[in-house]
Amino acid sequence: MGPLPPVAIAGIGCICSAGLTLKDSMRSLYRGERRPAPPTCFSAPPPFAFPVFEILEDFFPGRKIKEKNILRTCKLAVTAALEAMADAGFDRKFLKKKRVGVCIGTNVGSCVNNEAFYLNNGQGDALLSAPAGRFLASNPTRVIAAEFCAGGPLQTVVNACSAGSDAIGLAASWIRTGLCDVVIAGGADELYQVTYTGFKSLLIYDDSPCRPFDANRKGLNLGEGAAIFILTSEKIQQEARQKPRGFVLGYGCATDAYHPTKTRPDGLGLKMAIQEAVEAGGTTLAEIAFVSAHGTGTRDNDLIESRVLNDLLPGVPFFSTKGYTGHTLGASGAIAAAFTVACLEEGRIPASAGFSTPDPELAPAYPVRRNFSISGRIALSETLAFGGSNAVLILETGK
Repeated sequence: MGPLPPVAIAGIGCICSAGLTLKDSMRSLYRGERRPAPPTCFSAPPPFAFPVFEILEDFFPGRKIKEKNILRTCKLAVTAALEAMADAGFDRKFLKKKRVGVCIGTNVGSCVNNEAFYLNNGQGDALLSAPAGRFLASNPTRVIAAEFCAGGPLQTVVNACSAGSDAIGLAASWIRTGLCDVVIAGGADELYQVTYTGFKSLLIYDDSPCRPFDANRKGLNLGEGAAIFILTSEKIQQEARQKPRGFVLGYGCATDAYHPTKTRPDGLGLKMAIQEAVEAGGTTLAEIAFVSAHGTGTRDNDLIESRVLNDLLPGVPFFSTKGYTGHTLGASGAIAAAFTVACLEEGRIPASAGFSTPDPELAPAYPVRRNFSISGRIALSETLAFGGSNAVLILETGK
């Protein structure tokens, strides 16, 4: 496979516990601010109230959108999409005659309805119909398509933690092949009691704020949020008369084919995804200014990821943002990609929150401990997921 044409990023929106916009989030990251706390959106009494990264502010601009009776994941997605559209300078009138697609990654999505559905099972059709109807109405891809009158292809990607990265990579291919003029792409997920208790039952949930790559790491913390990219063809970008925020240069994906939850010990799937993304982007590993690592804080993920980075990108600075946002599951790849573009624009990366004690097993690949100045226009954002899925994006700044 040879180099593919770059795909313009016209706008980006992001909401997470670090901030209600991308700009606010980056400000928190550079200040080293993190806000883990016990969940408020569902019951988790002590001693089971482990920290999460929840958005506590009233963020949803309900009066401005068409769909009102939607679930939280959709509200997060629409909020980030509105910011991305404003960043791109697009409105519904501009999009009306364009071929607009929507591609959103999620895991939790609208499955919160399942609880009400099963609790009420057998108590009458009237009780069953309401949660079932709301479930069908709350697909984040469908809600965004309705909000922006998108008549192009629609795809919801449900591929564990790599879903947001995969959605952006797939959306870029729609632009390259001429299927779409504009694609609204990214990821969104909310906090959910089932995933919270599930990760705790797997014994990979930290009962304190998570510590990616630290010697004393015990696991992850969950978070919630969304990040949305507006990808456009070159023709549309010229019509908009606005310089792109950045470019999707390459995308690579590979499966470990090893275990339902464990990462392959030799990191072969991640290595293959990195190599595919670099080749597709027409770049080289030597041009990578930094890496936005998946960095969940679990023993296996951080160990194997650090080994891969040491093998392929020795000495290249890297960091994890999970210490600021928690693990946002299907949104994590899109949020990491949004932060990657913003860091390229800023010319610096934030300290890897939670990392303080080096783990000898990870040597010499350690994340940055302080805000770190970088040079270069290209960076790599990677996600590793259950099922052995690895997704990598090569991103370039438009500045």
